[in-house]
Order: sequence, then structure tokens, then C-alpha cells
Amino acid sequence: MRPKILVAPLNWGLGHATRCIPIIKALIEKGFEPIIASDGVALHILQKEFPRLTFLELPSYQIEYAKKGAFFKWKLIKNSPKMMEAIYKERKLVKKWVKEYGISGIISDNRLGIYSKKVPSVFITHQLNVLTGNTSWITSKLHQYIIKKYDECWVPDVAEIPNLTGKLGHLENPHFKINYIGPLSRFTKKELPKKYDLLIILSGPEPQRSILELHLREEIKRYKGKVVFVRGVIETEQKSEQTEHVTFYNFMTSVELEQTFNESEIVLCRSGYTTVMDLAKLGKKAFFIPTPGQFEQEYLAKKYKKEGIVPYAKQEKFVIENLFEIDLYKGLNTFKYNLDLKKLFLLFERE
Repeated sequence: MRPKILVAPLNWGLGHATRCIPIIKALIEKGFEPIIASDGVALHILQKEFPRLTFLELPSYQIEYAKKGAFFKWKLIKNSPKMMEAIYKERKLVKKWVKEYGISGIISDNRLGIYSKKVPSVFITHQLNVLTGNTSWITSKLHQYIIKKYDECWVPDVAEIPNLTGKLGHLENPHFKINYIGPLSRFTKKELPKKYDLLIILSGPEPQRSILELHLREEIKRYKGKVVFVRGVIETEQKSEQTEHVTFYNFMTSVELEQTFNESEIVLCRSGYTTVMDLAKLGKKAFFIPTPGQFEQEYLAKKYKKEGIVPYAKQEKFVIENLFEIDLYKGLNTFKYNLDLKKLFLLFERE
């Protein structure tokens, strides 16, 4: 009988779910039976990727973005009672599922209530420090307090310098076990003929995803090359639309996205960390538009620009001519992707 591992990514955009894809595939290869738990689009995209697995629905954290980035933090604070209620419900469900499904281990990607004292529990995060402006010290301490409840914390980055996360994923004196597992990506670099001059890929919660989509639809009218535009809207069926030099898709599967990334010259996207890891794995040149008010994405965008890796612009100031700046930057180089999964999964094999 194969040991069952509960894998539970946070439903915040698509990043947490998609970076769990290589973990889920590896669990299957190593003889485990993953059980997937999430909600919303994160659950839907994993159902499309792994239709034969068992799926469980978790309560939504009801994360909402403000229409103005400046109010993002206060929107989160306003929604925090709903989030706390969801975390409380998660704890009750985990107790039930561990017994009901005979779960041998837990992997939580930023879901704060998914752990158990009865089975080995892992927390995946690239944010050991949670940046929230002048409240970063308290949000970081709270996050670290939660991480300490887990047996291990897996950080999808490298421990040494240079690294991808900077101060987000590195602590001077950690008080819990950290495993730097290397960047996670579901993609493989392939030498394919270039089909598109520009790939635009969107993700993230509303309303900011739609706001950026509307802005970019106007800007790309002035772009001279061939564009593929993945809107990041997960629906039952894939839809495509061709307008002059632009091909629109509501979403793509992992296989389709991998091919499209490899067929595209440059990429325009958010500076979310999962996208960063994908770009690094593929060695792509890109331009970033961080989500307004999301301190983590703004920090990463500034870090990569300062290091001469990737340029960025604020959402409201972006114009299509900004893409000419890409040639002045070296792009995201491939980091070491030497994920020692056999060693990592030993945690779940202990008696």
C-alpha cells in the first residue's frame, strides 16, 4: 500500500499550485500517493494536471486585492477575520482527513492550518520574511511562529549567494529546520524554433489581473512583433482568439505553456516568485510589472533590476516601448536544479 501524502497549496493566483506540480510528480514517481487539497483556481488547475488523483476542497482564505495598490495591506487586514476562520476550519479538516484517509505526511504550500502532530508536516515557502512595509517585522515574526509548528520548512531557492529570493528567503539566525531545495519549476528548457516575439502571461487575484489585462490590450496594439497572450483565466474549456498579430488564450496546460515559453523570444509578466523560477529554469529574458501594493513582487522586481537581471515598470506607468530595455539586462540565468527528492521524502518514511 502506497503511503498517502496530503499536498495543499494556497489559492493565491496560480503560483503556489503550479510550483507544487514537480513535487506531486516526484511523489508519484517515488511510490507515494498524493492527495490534493485546495480551493478555487488552484484546485481546478491541479485537477486538470492530475485527473486521476484524489482531490479535497479546503475553505477559501478569500484573499482580495484592492483596486488601488496603496490599499492592498489594509484590504488584507480587513479580510483577516475570514482568513482566521478558514485556518481554523483547515485544522479541523486535517484532523479528520489524517484518520479518514490514513495520511502518512503533509506538504503545505503557505496554507497556515495544514499540519498535524501525528504525521510529519512540511511547510513550503520562499517568504521566511513577509514584507508589508512598516509592519514587516511583525508579519515576519508571525509567519516564522507558524513555520515553527512544522517538522521542516522547504525553501525553493539556494542557500548561498547569488540566489533568487534575497532577504525574503534567508534568515540570519533561524529557529527552525530549513531545507533549501533549489528553485521549483514544472518546465524544461528546449531548443525550439522561435514562433512568437513576445509572450504575455498573467495570473493573480482580481481585480488586478483584469486591470493589467485591459491596459496591455491597448498597449500591444502598437507592438510590431507576433504576440501570444495567456490571460490566466481558468475555465472549463480552453478558448483562443486571433486578432491581427496577437493570439489570446484564456489558459494553457503545463505542456502547452512549456512549449510556448520555449517558442517565445521575450516574456512580459508579473514578478511573482513562481514565474521567476520558471524564467530562471528556462533562461529567459523578461520584463516585469509587479502587482501594485504587493510588497514581495515589488521587492523582487527592484532586486533584479538593481542586479542588472530584469527591468520593470509600475503598472500604471508601463508603455510597450519599455520592452526595448530588455536588451540592456542579462536575463535570468539557470540556477542549480538538483532537487534531491529521495532525501527530502525520507521524512515521510519514518515510523
